[in-house]
Amino acid sequence: MPRQLISSGSTFEQEIGYSRAVVDGDWIFVSGTTGFDYTKMTISDDLVEQAEQCFKNIQAALNEAGSDLRDIVRVTYVLPDAADFPKCWPTMRKYLEKVRPAAMMISAGLSDPRMRIEIQVTARRGSGA
Repeated sequence: MPRQLISSGSTFEQEIGYSRAVVDGDWIFVSGTTGFDYTKMTISDDLVEQAEQCFKNIQAALNEAGSDLRDIVRVTYVLPDAADFPKCWPTMRKYLEKVRPAAMMISAGLSDPRMRIEIQVTARRGSGA
């Protein structure tokens, strides 16, 4: 099966030169995904709303790859302020409680000061919980 590139339509993908996700066989690698609504290129100021939008964006990429959140095996969270991480936990549980992927949180600066969280996932088609 040839490699498949998935785009969200985000201007970032074209400007920087990357794909929202890459499918290689049964593996799906979703790029770091922020809380931007890529259809409008807008982002909420609210951290929890950004986390919700991250998961919506990830879900859309996985759907296009013929997969779902259930197939996530690894997730990495990046937040500029580590103290904000617990505020996101209810949202993370909402989307991943049954999946329970391997996870890691990193505190680091993001490319745009409006971004308060970025989430990257790896999924394997058919591995769903």
